[in-house]
Amino acid sequence: MPDDYLEPWLRGPVPGVHPVAGALLRSLEHAREDILKATAGLTTEQLWSPPSGLPSLGFQLRHIAGSVDRLITYAEDRALEPGQLAALKCESAPGAALPELLAAIDGAFAHAEAAARRLDLSVPEVPRFIGRRRISVPLAGLLVHIAEHTQRHTGQVVTTARLLRTL
Repeated sequence: MPDDYLEPWLRGPVPGVHPVAGALLRSLEHAREDILKATAGLTTEQLWSPPSGLPSLGFQLRHIAGSVDRLITYAEDRALEPGQLAALKCESAPGAALPELLAAIDGAFAHAEAAARRLDLSVPEVPRFIGRRRISVPLAGLLVHIAEHTQRHTGQVVTTARLLRTL
């Protein structure tokens, strides 16, 4: 069976990459595939309609891109920039069309993938500091969180898209 028929986590380790970083890469690959499939053909109106009181798909897509961008910034041992903080405040502002939202995800994922490949995970418990309170977390744990947080919101995208198609 060709690899593209397998879920990304079943496609094997990412060559030349620490297993924790590789798991993040596979998780982002999986999220990208699920998001593209779930959102294909949806209108801008559908993207920003909050069905049954759920957050809109537009918000979910912006949040995925923004959270990956912010969290990988912390993994790189950098502070958030003003533009990242401004984007956080606008995640729920309606209006962007699907191509723009998907491009933001692609950009955030590409940056995270490149950063994950560069990170030194020889000491996976090296601390990284999150937020204004500078909460200390191990680098490996932060990478795992990026993967699980992205998957959680991807699941919401898939479910919300299915619901929207029934309305």
